[in-house]
Amino acid sequence: MGLRCGIVGLPNVGKSTLFNALSNAKAEAANYPFCTIEPNVGVVTVPDERLQVLESLVNPEKVLPTVIEFVDIAGLVKGASKGEGLGNKFLGNIREVDAIIHVVRCFKDDNVVHVDGKVNPVSDKEIIDTELQIKDLESIDKKIQRFLKVAKSGDKEARKALEMLEKFKTHLENGNNARSLEASKEEWEVVKDLCLLTAKPVIYLANVEEGSILNGNEHSEALKEGVKHEDAEVLLICAAIESQIATLEDEEEKAMFLQEYGLDESGLNKLIKASYRLLNLITYFTAGVKEVRAWTIRNGWKAPQAAGVIHTDFERGFIRAEVIGYEDYKEYKSEAAVKDAGKMSIEGKEYVVNDGDIMHFRFNV
Repeated sequence: MGLRCGIVGLPNVGKSTLFNALSNAKAEAANYPFCTIEPNVGVVTVPDERLQVLESLVNPEKVLPTVIEFVDIAGLVKGASKGEGLGNKFLGNIREVDAIIHVVRCFKDDNVVHVDGKVNPVSDKEIIDTELQIKDLESIDKKIQRFLKVAKSGDKEARKALEMLEKFKTHLENGNNARSLEASKEEWEVVKDLCLLTAKPVIYLANVEEGSILNGNEHSEALKEGVKHEDAEVLLICAAIESQIATLEDEEEKAMFLQEYGLDESGLNKLIKASYRLLNLITYFTAGVKEVRAWTIRNGWKAPQAAGVIHTDFERGFIRAEVIGYEDYKEYKSEAAVKDAGKMSIEGKEYVVNDGDIMHFRFNV
């Protein structure tokens, strides 16, 4: 399954610098170099040190990491919901992503003019929120109109749906994002077809200056305080540093560069990992002499669903899965040794896949 994240932010917050750093980043494996699908879309590999361990043990012909797609969603300005900037194109792009990466300016630089003349991360965030909320209200109002006629005829289900829609409408009208509403599964089902923009899970990227990359600054702290009710993760990142990292090809040189700033990994790597946590994703592996490959699935998926990511026939004709835990593979160093030690398990349709499982599926169609 593909993971698609949209990068949003007001002009001059560092969004384009961050996306360009992604564009220039060298992938972990030559099989999946960063590529541009459209001018504003790129694919980069997901860093996973377990792949390198499995490669050293299996010595396959090729290694295929899983990938993440980033979309640079341009054109958001105040009034986007009414067609300002790129308007509807921008909002349409957001509907297609799994998660939103919201870049917020938390640095001062007289050479980079702020659209409102001063650095105010909470205000910047609220501008984007308002535009998305207005568009969501339009979607909900249209659906309410469709149900009104049916409800007036006495249809109980329509009346119930209207009550649920009104709950979302009131929440949005009060300046809240849909994701912060405490609603039942049934209530969320009523708005599922609307693909509400403010229901998308979000990560806030506080773009700070170099000297604040470790501990943040007053602006990043204000942002954290402003979003604490959303239960959203706030990551510190310095787009300028990421741009420099992206130009380095040698891993030792990159490590030394990070060390100078007291960092153990790049901000982009942290962003990718945070995106996986946000969407409750995990990775399992297939390993053989032809290839070692990472596969992305939802946490909690059972073996047949995981098999279906490889091919629908695997899920349809699923018989069983041969499973080795990553730590066992790492300890015994080969599939044969794992089997001899009795550490391979044979699992059926109810097996819930764990992060890091090495799996081989048996199927028949």
